[in-house]
Amino acid sequence: MTSTLSQGFLPFEHEPYHNFKDEAVAAKQRAAFASVREKYAGKSFPLLIDSQEVTGGETFTVHNPATGEALWNFQNASAGQRDAAIQAAKTAFESWQHSDPFQRASIFKRAAELLRQRRLEFNAVMTLENGKNWAEADGEVAESVDHFEVFARETLRWAEGKAVYPMPDEHVTTHYEPLGVVVTISPWNFPSAIPLGMGLGALAAGNTVIWKPASETPLSSWLMLELLFEAGLPRGTVQFLTGQDDVLGDALVDHKDVRMIAFTGSREIGCRIYERAAKVQPGQKWLKRVMAEMGGKDATVVCADADLDAAALGIAQAAFGYSGQKCSACSRAILEDSVYDEVLEKVLAHARTLKAGLPEDNADYGPVIHAGSAGRIRGYVEAGKASAKLLLGGEWEGKNVPPTIFGEVASSDPLFQEEIFGPVLTFTRAHDWQHAIELANDSEYGLTGSFYSRDPAKISEARRRFHVGNLYVNRKCTGALSGTHAFGGYGMSGTNAKVGGPDYLFWFLQTKTTAQKY
Repeated sequence: MTSTLSQGFLPFEHEPYHNFKDEAVAAKQRAAFASVREKYAGKSFPLLIDSQEVTGGETFTVHNPATGEALWNFQNASAGQRDAAIQAAKTAFESWQHSDPFQRASIFKRAAELLRQRRLEFNAVMTLENGKNWAEADGEVAESVDHFEVFARETLRWAEGKAVYPMPDEHVTTHYEPLGVVVTISPWNFPSAIPLGMGLGALAAGNTVIWKPASETPLSSWLMLELLFEAGLPRGTVQFLTGQDDVLGDALVDHKDVRMIAFTGSREIGCRIYERAAKVQPGQKWLKRVMAEMGGKDATVVCADADLDAAALGIAQAAFGYSGQKCSACSRAILEDSVYDEVLEKVLAHARTLKAGLPEDNADYGPVIHAGSAGRIRGYVEAGKASAKLLLGGEWEGKNVPPTIFGEVASSDPLFQEEIFGPVLTFTRAHDWQHAIELANDSEYGLTGSFYSRDPAKISEARRRFHVGNLYVNRKCTGALSGTHAFGGYGMSGTNAKVGGPDYLFWFLQTKTTAQKY
């Protein structure tokens, strides 16, 4: 993915994680929590419309999901403010679309340096907003640094255009132009990396952005925008809107001046956006583009010849990290019958070591994000007690849902088929490794999957037949790295846009061929 324009950059390297076992590092992270509270607690943050910070009207309060503590406040945008933001983005596009690609890349590079200096602060904000422990938050903020670096390079690579087959009497070029106003709608579970990836994709291509973060985690987005503005991004290129879905939902998707919607969230909402965006509104001059990432029901297949210790560890880490609140989380373990019992016992042993506590104290796991989420998960668990064998968990109070494991789960069971978005893991027996792949593919989703085997022939077969956008061989199915593991799935997991990959910017561009006769 090297561009001639970006050859002056140092070779790309992934941002390293902090070592919180080092007491000096851990002390700095604890201090960051105190600093964040001193700096932001009780503060009200504005909307950003037409380069201006805008307040007025009602606000809402963001709460710590672990403690219920009131953290900070954000605005509920009005319909008039929403429409003003769209108009401002439309106006800003007229100049930003012609900005120098090297200018954009330089802004992203500078933002990466600024984020490196503030990573522990960003970790603390995320932990307080959405309940990630230190390692989970740090991994995401490191990914955000990677996003800045990767998108800087991709900006320049796509600006070069593509070569065409020549003609003797014409000069022909193929290059890429931006689309217009892009709405980004992001979830609470990755409040830094996901909105940043979508927003940078739009900005790198020369589009302007309506940036709508999840109401649970808006400060993680606001601080990223502050970094970009400090790095030199013109403030008018991004309109920052927070508030209620009845104002910032369908109306944003339907608006005639919106050219594209980039969405990450539930299948239900993603399908709704896809359907509504297909309708051409009065005065609309284009077919809207939709990029949607909508979840998963991710499987890990373990063959009899696999490294069973590595497989068990990978399953446990992918299933229970951040309480399973990841679209990439392992929720189905599918094992050859001959190793089923052994791997199951190893995973149970890992899961039993996990302790609940406060994310701010770096506990293994904390609460799920909402009481409603806990209730929905409980519904699946209670129903599963009648259809499968409950082996671990199943009883809890409040939102601290413990690791929960079911055995002998049939492929027809809702536990096997439906996304639960919590720390619920199912075990299913397969007759052989080929049957295991068939079971893994028995899903409407196709986001991530893992395949454990030492046999090159089996691995080769899995590469062909395991129907997911991200297949990991002999490693866990979470932890995609920007620039290396282009992320996006098949089927009802979404449109397979592959954030952090070599084709991602194409989603935010349109292709122009120009032929000049000699």
